[in-house]
Amino acid sequence: MRMTTRELNRATLGRQLLLRREALKVGDAVRRVVALQAQQPASPYVALWNRLTDFDPVDLDAAFGDRTLVKATLMRITLHVVHADDHPAMHTAMRPTLRGARLGDRRFTASGLSAADADMLVPHLLEFAGRPRTAAEVEDWLHTRLAVLPKGVWWALRSFAPLLHAPTGAPWSFGSRPSYVTAGTPPTPEGTPDECLRALVQRYLEGFGPASVADVAQFALVQRSRARDAVHAVSGALERLEGPDGTELFDVSGAPRPHEDTPAPPRLLAMWDSILLAYADRSRVIPPDYRKLVARSNGDVLPTLLVDGYVAGVWRPVEGGIEATAFHRLSGEAWDGLAAEARSLVALLTDREPRAYRRYDRWWATLPSAEVRVLPG
Repeated sequence: MRMTTRELNRATLGRQLLLRREALKVGDAVRRVVALQAQQPASPYVALWNRLTDFDPVDLDAAFGDRTLVKATLMRITLHVVHADDHPAMHTAMRPTLRGARLGDRRFTASGLSAADADMLVPHLLEFAGRPRTAAEVEDWLHTRLAVLPKGVWWALRSFAPLLHAPTGAPWSFGSRPSYVTAGTPPTPEGTPDECLRALVQRYLEGFGPASVADVAQFALVQRSRARDAVHAVSGALERLEGPDGTELFDVSGAPRPHEDTPAPPRLLAMWDSILLAYADRSRVIPPDYRKLVARSNGDVLPTLLVDGYVAGVWRPVEGGIEATAFHRLSGEAWDGLAAEARSLVALLTDREPRAYRRYDRWWATLPSAEVRVLPG
């Protein structure tokens, strides 16, 4: 079966709760969408506001507080929010990537320590982080154990050791100065990293399928050969499909794939929303001409307007509402839909941080000439 680009788009939006908001608890919602990008503290809140009916940010605060949901360095060596039940297998699957990316970097090797030295520190670090510890506290602790400056060592350990970010308070549960706590005992599940990667493939396809081997490798940032082996190991339980360009795609058997004509309502996606990063071929959501406008040179991925299922521009909070910049002419109906979304989003931000994402305003000076409207709250 060959899928069209719009069919892939609608499949992604359906799995990611973006065709219609659902009445789910926040923990169940994150299980459904697999993982939320969380480099910017506001983004998981905006992501769930886009996906849930009557979303109350207090519910997400509580889920972080009781560890129903956890925040950690995982896929693509970036911060994600995932369900606590998913974290052990995800971390184990990602461990070779996390460990290799950090222990081979000059920021760590300049310390003079070996990879084996770092591995020996991990059990002691997890014991020390049995309660939340700031970065300064961990560096002081490392300084008492090492005859080298601990900065590069801690930079490596905090990425590949099984640590969680501990909530630090308002407005978005996690602030700019993180605290860390051990993920628990045992910190990893039974199974090798490759066995856990197979489980991650299954979860990825549930939330983002259909997808190719290259998409799996991009989502997790693992070697293409490792992604291929993991997909083929579980392919007996998967459906095989064909993409618009003939690429082989895989999907969970019986998974919903909405018709390409299914309406897709406008949305104001969070910065670094997962659907913008989860594929090698991002054209199922981002028109190729817009990719460099949205994904900036340093890796920042701007908050976007989603119209008819595709990125149509960017947005940011400003005085008086949400400033929406459209990269092409939008219909009056589309603007009306975005205005309704903006009123709801302003209410969310006003109670927390009215100018969330303000530190990224510099990117707006480099955008091309476009239609700009301030949508009032």
